[in-house]
Amino acid sequence: MRYYSGMNSAKIAISIESSLLQRIDALVTSRVFRSRSEVFQLAVAEHIERFDYDILARECAKLDPIEEQAFADLGLSNDITEWPEY
Repeated sequence: MRYYSGMNSAKIAISIESSLLQRIDALVTSRVFRSRSEVFQLAVAEHIERFDYDILARECAKLDPIEEQAFADLGLSNDITEWPEY
């Protein structure tokens, strides 16, 4: 999935190890990516998406499976007034 659009972008300055930059430049040269900017935007977007997923997974781990199964078994057949207040 490509997140890079080039529109509404802001310029930033970063420091990066030269060996990593050489690898990025090789990917750009071989046309795997259009630019260094695309590499960084994709990497940051994917990292943030993974971070968000990890937060969701941690929150889901807090749920009580028995209680959640009881809610699922209750289903939508009951009147909304019978549902517990959250």
